[in-house]
Amino acid sequence: MLVELSVRQIAVIESADLMLGPGFTVLSGETGAGKSLLIDAIGLALGNRADSDLLRTGASRGQVSLIAEVGSVGSIVAFCTENGLDLEDGRLTIQRELSAEGRSVCRINGRTQPVSVLRALGALLVDMHGQHDHQVLLDPDRHQDYLDLWIGAPLVAPKQAVTDTWQHLAERRNALRVLQQSVQHRAQRLDFLAFQIQELTALAPVVGEVAALETQISRLKNVERLSAAAFEAREGLFDSEGAAHERLASATAQLEALRELDPTLDEPLNHLRTALFALEDAQRSLTDYSEGIESHPELLDEALTRLDDYRRLLKKYGPDEAALLAHLAEAEHELATLTDAEQNTETLQAEIEAAEASFRDACARLSAVRREFAGQFEAQTQDELRELAMEHAQFRVEIVDREPDSGGADRVTYLFSANPGEDPRPLHKIASGGEMSRVMLSLKVVLAGKAGVPSLIFDEIDAGLSGRAAAIVARKLQDLSRFYQVITISHLPQLAGRASTHYKIEKQLSQGRTRTEIRGLDSEERVVEIARMLAGEQIGESALANARELLSPLVKP
Repeated sequence: MLVELSVRQIAVIESADLMLGPGFTVLSGETGAGKSLLIDAIGLALGNRADSDLLRTGASRGQVSLIAEVGSVGSIVAFCTENGLDLEDGRLTIQRELSAEGRSVCRINGRTQPVSVLRALGALLVDMHGQHDHQVLLDPDRHQDYLDLWIGAPLVAPKQAVTDTWQHLAERRNALRVLQQSVQHRAQRLDFLAFQIQELTALAPVVGEVAALETQISRLKNVERLSAAAFEAREGLFDSEGAAHERLASATAQLEALRELDPTLDEPLNHLRTALFALEDAQRSLTDYSEGIESHPELLDEALTRLDDYRRLLKKYGPDEAALLAHLAEAEHELATLTDAEQNTETLQAEIEAAEASFRDACARLSAVRREFAGQFEAQTQDELRELAMEHAQFRVEIVDREPDSGGADRVTYLFSANPGEDPRPLHKIASGGEMSRVMLSLKVVLAGKAGVPSLIFDEIDAGLSGRAAAIVARKLQDLSRFYQVITISHLPQLAGRASTHYKIEKQLSQGRTRTEIRGLDSEERVVEIARMLAGEQIGESALANARELLSPLVKP
């Protein structure tokens, strides 16, 4: 929900701060005081078009700052994650700056963002239903969303079936497209693949062989040095005068002779024996090495040739032997596919026909569920409209076929008529601002608690209402505030009397300049303001008594 709005140098607002909380908040004040301007400021913060004409006269810059508390609202958290927006204690701070030159800058939690991101985020945070802003109902593509939300659980399995069958169909179509593209160059591709397979098969790569060849080549190139080193090592350890083996054997014999005098010599004696055994093992290994190492020019040539073959193919197909084997497998698979291209094309076409049939069936089942529940949805919405002083209103849900996609094959459009004798027509084309607001209020009541954005804003939803109808709207807004944060601008005392929080918007004249001020009202101030809304500027005891009566049944959500 929205928790704080700050406006600086926007139109008649020099500086204003509005603290918002849960429940039902009403903004009241005389016409022209700047109530709708606050709603416009929220829209600006959420990505609406910025215009330098909004700046206060003489100001070079203006700013709107909006703090929203999103907690763990799944859609908003997912959006933030997808767009790299870090939530700070579950909050978002949104800033929109305007300049006299016509530039605007958007920031979310201090990071500059394109206005498109701001606009998409705003659609998740707030539904704004003003005299000129009906974001959802003006977009027929969103009508289906509201119907689906209302239907709920019965649609889960059919929608998933449509998604799954659509994905399978797309995969089969893509496979056929790739195959057909390949077939166009089939002969050339066959020759190329056959050549690749032949040279890779001729090499017969073995994982780890390159390293082994490099070691073998190094040994064969340095036979004389290696043989001489092995001979010198053996000489120094065993055969020369005073060799290490002779000295070690002598030391071992001396300690063995002295052990009876001091048994603690066992430990060093054991170490010497171990060293002596190891030295003897080394002697045998060096002897075997010396006898086994010899010059093999033909082996060296073979190893060099094979290493060159490896290096040539590694440049073409990959960094190591595993990559060569993987490429060989891929080439063999593609060759087999192309060899049987005609048969594979027929197989894929048959699979596509089957997938299309499954997709059509899934779409039909999804459409059947929508049509089954659409009548109940439109009846409940129409009942709500008639309670809102639209006794002759007709609301219909039209479902027609469209080109199918992952959402199904239905086009859902709301039809509406406010007057008797008039056939319902597409809502987004004929409804006035006031009618649109009441339709949205009716839909929100029908959908209460099921889903949607956390905050609803209504700009003068009470236009043309009075008496019983106004009281019904007030009650419905209060009911909605159990599920959403509800903010509305109103001139009606019935709505103001139901609100949990009441702000008064006033114009003040200071030093020849008009300024808008926002003031939160306490209990007694609310009585006076509601009395003013009832009676105008001449507030008498009867108006005050009526105001107290309107406030007396107030139950905070």
